[in-house]
Formats: sequence, structure tokens, C-alpha cells
Amino acid sequence: MDYCKLTPYRQKIYDRIREYERNGFFDRDVEDDPPSPILTPDKADYLDEKPFAKLKNRIANKMAVAFFEKQIKRGSFVISGVEGLENYRKTEGGAIITCNHFSIYDNYIVYRAIRNELPKGKQLYKVIREGNYTGFKGLFGFFFRHCNTLPLSSNTETMIKFLKSVKILLARGEKILIYPEQSMWWNYEKPRPMKSGAFKIAAKNRVPVIPSFITMEETDKTDADGANVMACKITFLPAIYPKEEFSEKDNAEYLKEENYNAWKKLYESVYNKSLVYGD
Repeated sequence: MDYCKLTPYRQKIYDRIREYERNGFFDRDVEDDPPSPILTPDKADYLDEKPFAKLKNRIANKMAVAFFEKQIKRGSFVISGVEGLENYRKTEGGAIITCNHFSIYDNYIVYRAIRNELPKGKQLYKVIREGNYTGFKGLFGFFFRHCNTLPLSSNTETMIKFLKSVKILLARGEKILIYPEQSMWWNYEKPRPMKSGAFKIAAKNRVPVIPSFITMEETDKTDADGANVMACKITFLPAIYPKEEFSEKDNAEYLKEENYNAWKKLYESVYNKSLVYGD
């Protein structure tokens, strides 16, 4: 990537990522997202129970696939490969899928890799930030609200509803994608230290965690921000199961540590260098 060719906004984001990495602020947002409304329980429909919710869900998913496939044809983002699907296939029933978060496209990369593996009637559910659900209008706002999304909330009652809904979804065998790094860091290659939420959910519901990690390679094409378009390869790593002899708290820590180590090992293997922050 040629820093000088980036737009001023992307230069600012790039510099902010470097600053946050040096200071260990790995979960902080780097984008200039505006303040967004709080998601209240009456606005959260995690299980698509409101009138016309299921219809909107079907329409939104079809529109999203069409949109992202069009972006692939245009070369806006490139999927260069899928590895480790056998690890995904070995895991039956409900599970948490983790992935690194560096792009608006990464959740579609995960979905596209497993869509033909999902049993009939099953979907990939995606945990998203509150502001994505409440603060976006237009096409992306429609996607964020109706494409099997599970928004977090700063409202305690909404989060109780969220956790109850997640329990129902996992019990019925759904896969839920969670970004344990929390915030999106644009085109950031390294695995970051993780928050515990995804692993607490897995431990509480006694379901496995399927780590996935997307590695990137620059292409010759540049995007509207002056950055090289990345060719992305997703790898599914062996599932990590809660241990029967561990407490819920210990299992959450165990799952988080094992997930991070799996990501780190893959990163160092693919990029042929040690994982070092602030270099």
C-alpha cells in the first residue's frame, strides 16, 4: 500500500490504527462513526417475530447476496480461497464462529464460504454493533436490520433479550458469527487481543467455538480510497469445545486463549513472521 495515494480520511484511519496498536487500544473504534440511538427492547426483534419480519428477512438476504456478488464481479473485493471447511463440517448443531474484523465485506466472506454447508432452513446469524442497527439508513441500514443480525445494545433490558434469543438460536442448531476483537480495523492483518463476550456465550450454552481467520494479500487494483484491493482467503480452524470439568468462567477463558493461539499460529504461518504489535 502506498500511503501517499490514500485519501486524507484513510490516511487518518491508518495513522489511528498505528497509534492504537502502539498503545494497546485494540478494541477501540477507528472509524469516525456518528453517535447513534440506543436500541431499546421494543425495537429489537432478534427472532423475527414481528409482522412481516420473516418476509423482510428473505428479501434482505437475497438483496445482500446480489449486492455483494456484484461487488465481487466488479473487483471491489476478492475472495482468493477457502481452507479448512472440513473443520466446519465436523461441527454439528449450534456453534459460535469467530472471525477477525477488518472490512465491511468480511461477514459475507464467512457466509459465502459456508452457505452450501448450512442445513435447509438454517442461516448464519451475525452479532453487530448497536450503531450499525440503529444508525444506518438506506440499503446498508436495511441489511443491518434484516439479514439475520443480532445487535448488541447499551440498554441492559435489551441485552437480556439478546442473550435469551442467542440461547434459543444455539439450542435449535444455528451458527452465530461474532467478532471477538469487537471493533473493525480497516485492512488490519494481525489477530488482536479478544474480548470475552463470544466465549462467555459459548461456555454458558455449552457449544463449540469455530475459529475462522481471513488472511490478505494486496492486488494491483486500487479502490476509491487509493488503497490496494485485498485478496482474502478464509481458513476455518479446528473447533474448540468447552471442557466438562471446567467452570463456566474457566471455560470462557480457555476458549478465548485457545482461539487467540489458533489465530496467532495461522497468522505466523501464512505471513511467515512473528506476531509483534507496534512494529
